[in-house]
Amino acid sequence: MEPYSEKVMDHVRNPRNVGEIADPDGVGEVGNPVCGDMMRLGIKVRDNRIVDAKFQTFGCGAAIAVSSMLTEMVIGKTIEEALRISNRMVAEALNGLPPVKMHCSALGEDALRAAIRDYLSRQGCELCVCGELDCPHRQDCEDRRRTREKAHAAAHGHAHGHGEHGDDKHGDDETEEGA
Repeated sequence: MEPYSEKVMDHVRNPRNVGEIADPDGVGEVGNPVCGDMMRLGIKVRDNRIVDAKFQTFGCGAAIAVSSMLTEMVIGKTIEEALRISNRMVAEALNGLPPVKMHCSALGEDALRAAIRDYLSRQGCELCVCGELDCPHRQDCEDRRRTREKAHAAAHGHAHGHGEHGDDKHGDDETEEGA
């Protein structure tokens, strides 16, 4: 396995924004049954801007580093800006992850999207699975997501998929998963 970057190691040794937010505006909980990583991300939103983010992660060092970096990246961003943060952007901000650990960055993206979805649902809004607030292709996006989940589950021998890895704009799958 490739060694971790110094930035990854810094976030593993000194994770930022660990814990829970009292009375969060949105919470995302995701897990990967293949590796056992679990992430919980809470966000606080004021005037459409994420003013605080905290995480609790059970998993490997890469999962912890991703969670820590993700919170640093989203604090201060608007909801729309936060939705544009991809798993690749998080990995790049950490100066890279070994290919076998890229699934951790996908888990981070999933946790962020889940927290934003939760926040929006509490506001009476709904986010399309492609990540757009006002997607004109909502049904097509949902159909593609279901198809990918079924294919992934069949390829990995699971009864069901694990989250929304790879749910990028209108089905463009950027996620690199390792086992």
